[in-house]
Amino acid sequence: MTASVFGQWPGPPPAVKESPYDKLKAAILDGTFAPGAPLVESAVAEWCGVSRTPVREALTRLEQDGLVTRGERGLVVRERSPEEILDIYDVRVVLEETAARLAAERHTRFDIIRLERLLRTGEEIDQGDPQALAESNREFHRAVWQAGRNESLMDLLIRLNSHLLRYPATTLSYPGRWELALAEHRQLVAAIGQRDSVRAAEIARQHLTAARDIRLRLWEQDLA
Repeated sequence: MTASVFGQWPGPPPAVKESPYDKLKAAILDGTFAPGAPLVESAVAEWCGVSRTPVREALTRLEQDGLVTRGERGLVVRERSPEEILDIYDVRVVLEETAARLAAERHTRFDIIRLERLLRTGEEIDQGDPQALAESNREFHRAVWQAGRNESLMDLLIRLNSHLLRYPATTLSYPGRWELALAEHRQLVAAIGQRDSVRAAEIARQHLTAARDIRLRLWEQDLA
C-alpha cells in the first residue's frame, strides 16, 4: 500500500451497485420493460434483488421523470405516441433555441475548440453504426448546452432528452439525415463563434424541426 502525506492510501473503493432507479430506467429505455408494461412493486423488487422501499422510491422518481404513469391498475411504463413526439419537440425546439442563443453570447474559446473537435469526430463516424451516430449527436448538443452556461436549462434538456430515448430508432439513420445534420452543426458552430445569437437560435430551430419531422415519419413507417 502506498504512503501519502495523510498516512496510508485507503484500499480500492467498493464496487458500486446499480441502484433500482438506474436499473429500472435503463430497462425502460432499452425496451426490456415495454410501453404499457405494469410495474408491480413486489415483482420489481424481486427483479432488482432489493426490498420494496428503494423500489418505491425509484418508481416515484421515474413517475416524476415522466417515464412511468399511473393508471387504473397502478404504475405502468409510459406509452409512446405521435402526440407525445410533437409535445416533446415543441418544448425541445424552444429550449434548444435558447441554448444556442446563450452559447453564442456566453461561450469561451475552449467551447469553440471542443465544438470544432466534435464536428471533426462526427465526420469520421461510420454511418452504419446508429448508436455511434446518436451518441456523437448527443455529445455535440451537450457541448452547446454547456457553452450557454445555464445549469437550469441544461437540466431541463437532459430530462427532456430521456423521453426521446424511449423511441429506439434514431433519426440520424434516416437517408441523408446525418450529412444534413453535420452541415447544420457546422453552421451552428460558426454562428456561435461569431456571437450571432439570432442566427444561432434560428439554425437550432430549423435543426430540431427537421428532426421532429423525421421522427414522425419513422413512427408512421413502424405502423405500416
